Amino acid sequence: MSAIASSAQATAGFLNTDWNPRDVPPGTITTNVVLRTADRAATSGSLYEPAVPSDTVVCVMHPREFMACHYLIPDIVEAGYAAWSQAPRSVGNDLRLEHEFALHDVAAGLSHLKSRGFRRIVLLGNSGGAGLYAFYAQQSALTGVQRVAKTPGGKPTQLAELEMPAIDGLVFVGPHPGQGALLMNCIDPSVVDESDALSVDPALDPLNPANGYAGSTDTRYEAAFVERYRIAQRERVARIDARARELIERRLAARQRVKAAGASAAAEDRRIAAHTPIINVWRTDGDLRCFDLSLDASDRKFGSLWGADPYASNYGAVGFARQCTPESWLSTWSALSSNASLAKTAAAITQPVLIVEYTGDQACFPGDVSHIVDAIASTTKRHERVRGDHHGRALSAVEEPGRLAAGRLLSEWLQQTFPANPL
Repeated sequence: MSAIASSAQATAGFLNTDWNPRDVPPGTITTNVVLRTADRAATSGSLYEPAVPSDTVVCVMHPREFMACHYLIPDIVEAGYAAWSQAPRSVGNDLRLEHEFALHDVAAGLSHLKSRGFRRIVLLGNSGGAGLYAFYAQQSALTGVQRVAKTPGGKPTQLAELEMPAIDGLVFVGPHPGQGALLMNCIDPSVVDESDALSVDPALDPLNPANGYAGSTDTRYEAAFVERYRIAQRERVARIDARARELIERRLAARQRVKAAGASAAAEDRRIAAHTPIINVWRTDGDLRCFDLSLDASDRKFGSLWGADPYASNYGAVGFARQCTPESWLSTWSALSSNASLAKTAAAITQPVLIVEYTGDQACFPGDVSHIVDAIASTTKRHERVRGDHHGRALSAVEEPGRLAAGRLLSEWLQQTFPANPL
């Protein structure tokens, strides 16, 4: 591996380059592997081992993103630990993402690491990886019969029979409270008709000046509007939940009729039974905290992860949960149905935990992090705040990227909590 990340930008001091490219330390041994999960899906991983082998490995994974170039990998290896970057079964695409099956991906990677002789496993969840790894921590601590038996969409999870290696510690960097909880906060409830992306209820429109919107410097929402908005967000998610379940039931009923009728099954039933519906979820970038910076105040800038123009990000094609199957909506993006939320899983986390909060984060807000920290059951938890945006980039051109400070904190915490032992 020649470099963990690359950039065409020159670095001058702490000039605010996007990704602060760094290589892994000299002597690092990189091994790429392809794995087959217990439910027969293909996944892969990259193992970075220090020149002096360690018995401790730090795992980095996101349920839908490629993490082999994660910016904290050099810090992990430099501190004397192995780093494992796990790829999900479907990189860059959450169309069919169901978190219960993503746990099979995690388990395949950890079982591989155990087979290589690693005795201690630390999970590092960055952003959406926090919800996935917290869910794994919860389920792996249960006996097979206690684990989630069916997905929110009704599919058997096969978790009862799954080998889920125990973990020894967790790190959350820029964590949000779960992808469903994230979406609950940013979904635009002013959508009147789910089939019409441009339909708007002016009384709930976050970009309506009558509701307090006044651009990047003067937007202020009254408490009464915020309360109505949050209630309406929940109602919209509930409506999409109901539609998702309706589509699932329709298909299951058709499959039962086809099975009963055999060769004489009606063509319409065959079509419905074979069809995989896709739900379009428009306008999912309307978190009021992104526009009114006095709400849950922090060092963040106006706008969201997707940009500073709320019309472009809220009405455009890019955004959370834009397209998903009914099953993936319920498992991943519905705060009302998903099992992969910190609110449901944090109480099961008893291992040592490090939480790194970026103070300029536009997806992980101070109030959310505070709730996460309070909910984690561990008596050995450490919460640190670092200046940076959601990706650990610098908030100004004259300061270092926050990811560098995060890397130092991670190295220090690892060495204190898991003193390096040779493999």
